Amino acid sequence: MTSVEEERPRALLAGASRRWVRLLPWGVAFVLCVALLPTTIQVLTADYGLNGGIASALAVAQATPLLLAVVRPLRAWYVIFTADVAGALALLTVDFEERLLWPFPPVGIVGYIGLCLALGLREPRRTLLLVWLATAGANVGLGFVAPHGTTAVTLLLTILGGVTLLLAAALRERYEVQRRLAEQETINEAERGRRTLLEERARIARELHDVVAHHMSVITVQADTAEYRLDELPPDVREEFTSIAATARESLGEMRRLLGVLRSEEAHGELAPQPGLTRIGQLVEATARAGMPVEFTPCDADVPEALGLSAYRIVQEALANVVRHAPGAPTRVSVSVSVSEPEPGSGSGSGSGSGSGSVAEGGARLTVLVVNGPPPEPAAGPLEEGGTGHGLVGMRERVRLAGGTLDVGPLPDGGFRVAARLPLTEKDFT
Repeated sequence: MTSVEEERPRALLAGASRRWVRLLPWGVAFVLCVALLPTTIQVLTADYGLNGGIASALAVAQATPLLLAVVRPLRAWYVIFTADVAGALALLTVDFEERLLWPFPPVGIVGYIGLCLALGLREPRRTLLLVWLATAGANVGLGFVAPHGTTAVTLLLTILGGVTLLLAAALRERYEVQRRLAEQETINEAERGRRTLLEERARIARELHDVVAHHMSVITVQADTAEYRLDELPPDVREEFTSIAATARESLGEMRRLLGVLRSEEAHGELAPQPGLTRIGQLVEATARAGMPVEFTPCDADVPEALGLSAYRIVQEALANVVRHAPGAPTRVSVSVSVSEPEPGSGSGSGSGSGSGSVAEGGARLTVLVVNGPPPEPAAGPLEEGGTGHGLVGMRERVRLAGGTLDVGPLPDGGFRVAARLPLTEKDFT
């Protein structure tokens, strides 16, 4: 059904924005058809003395195809051109006055000019040239059998037809140029908007670097020099400062990679390896060194880089939320790959809580689970009051892009649970 609709030709001026312009070709064709049909019969019978039946047949063949010319002007030309030549030959069988035009009467010329206008608005230059050559050839050929001799008037159809074809083609090409300029202007506007967005992203990236990098560098320097500035530091305190400095340097490196991506530079930001499942252990260790009791169940499955990165970011954000809102709470982190068979009659899975996307009931999936209990000292309160909520939004977006589900929400004992399920195919892991 779609292929048939695509092959159906469009009417002349069908792409115009105004309705009256789109209806104009149909109106002109209808007026010409209604006006020329009886007029042609009257002229051929009364003025030229042609038989009424033949005149009626010629009038129908010369006028009614003008309606077809709105959609298929070239096919209409085949009919009208043949009818015009046949009419000229039919007039040779009757004796008409020398003052009357031949080979093409005035009504035939009017209809043919309207047809040439439609041809010029639709057909390419090569077709228009062939149409004009056929018209001129027929006009010259019929001149050899002219009953009253050849004059310049007998070439009237050739001249007027050529001028009409030329003007209509020029109008069509002008319209095409304007349309393409408008399209290009739209594309340029979109590109300007995109360039503005990229510039804004680069500006934000620079500000992010200026604001955060300085403070992170200060933290790194202070942690690195603590054992030299402070006397008789216990070994566990010295190890803690070393861990703080390493974490700060890692954060600086990751921020610089992100800065390169935001600036769209040909830097190492886009080419640097992204963290995956193998880096989650380091993330958990860093959190544990900060005084958070974390239990970790690793997963050594080989999953796609995009899913590994999503799992890493989900765990990273979940642990950050625990540190901010439930410091000291016991936390359990688990990453696993499970394969389940679909249950009979089951549809697509729909996660509970804040579901994002859907995962098929059957097949393999990567499950990321972060569960923390209540903080040991609720009176102390969280490290941060409130929050932006951007972390959970980012989690949902990552899970949605992976086609998985995300369940987040508080637990009855005062803890919090984050569970993400990301679908896998057989070729995604080994």
